[in-house]
Amino acid sequence: MKEKVLTNRKNGMLVLLLTILINLAALAGTIYGGIVLENGGNALMLVVSLIVLCIGWLPIPGLKVLKPQEALVLTLFGKYVGTLKGDGFFFVNPFCVAVNPAAKTALNQSGDVKTVSALSTANASSVSVEMVNKKLSLKVMTLNNNRQKINDCLGNPVEIGIAVTWRIVDTAKAVFNVDNYKEYLSLQCDTALRNVVRVYPYDVAPNVDTTGDGMADDGSLRGSSEVVAGRIRDEIQARVNEAGIEIVEARITYLAYAPEIAAVMLQRQQASAIIDARKMIVDGAVGMVEMALERLNEKQVVVLDEERKAAMVSNLLVVLCGNHDAQPVVNSGSLY
Repeated sequence: MKEKVLTNRKNGMLVLLLTILINLAALAGTIYGGIVLENGGNALMLVVSLIVLCIGWLPIPGLKVLKPQEALVLTLFGKYVGTLKGDGFFFVNPFCVAVNPAAKTALNQSGDVKTVSALSTANASSVSVEMVNKKLSLKVMTLNNNRQKINDCLGNPVEIGIAVTWRIVDTAKAVFNVDNYKEYLSLQCDTALRNVVRVYPYDVAPNVDTTGDGMADDGSLRGSSEVVAGRIRDEIQARVNEAGIEIVEARITYLAYAPEIAAVMLQRQQASAIIDARKMIVDGAVGMVEMALERLNEKQVVVLDEERKAAMVSNLLVVLCGNHDAQPVVNSGSLY
């Protein structure tokens, strides 16, 4: 199905004025014809005026008003005739019917797909107007799907949520190629998110290939969010092309371990941080001990044998690597 835009249809105001004038003329003709008939005249004017009054309202259903970034998909006796786009006052065939299968569906910021029966009274009134008009919005819109629990490539359950910015670029495909383009988009977002997330680990892990080139890399959900978001966008776009939808952007809005393993993973991260900190402390302490021994030898402050050097090194490492402040014991006697 290819979109066909109807042009040169912005003559709604002219048709409206002509319709009003014709009906006023028919009303005047009816009154005058009745007067003529009472005086024994011909009833032809009265009959014609009544016929015009009966059918004079027919052009009214063909008048369509569109605001900026709105479109109307029209069918005539089941056949697609074209799409009205752009703001203005249009006139089309009065027997044309507007089609929008997603008029009853609203994608809220919460990400839930709701129908009119599930909406509040205030929202229901706005959706009912949308149902009557059957207009398609061409504006850039945002779908914030609910958080999903997905296993990453290491099997760890992860909760992740995304916000997808999208818009309709082909109204014919959106209306006729899928049953409900809003529900279709929501479902494809969930599917694409699962396919991409299970390729990556939550955090950097060894011997993991996330690019598919056969080489281990440092890709992860937490550290490569831009790359992951780009792959999610491309995955969704490939799935919704048939629905005439363009994915402008996809962003990760929430990322965390699932509650059942969050505490264990936190302990793991804490242990990793402690090990890294201890390694840095030990490296610094060894350097300080080496510097102290070198300075003592250079200045000839004191001459130590190997046993005393070993004891000094041990004491310095204990002092420098300990978790608490040292409490030295002062020796007031002989060193030996």
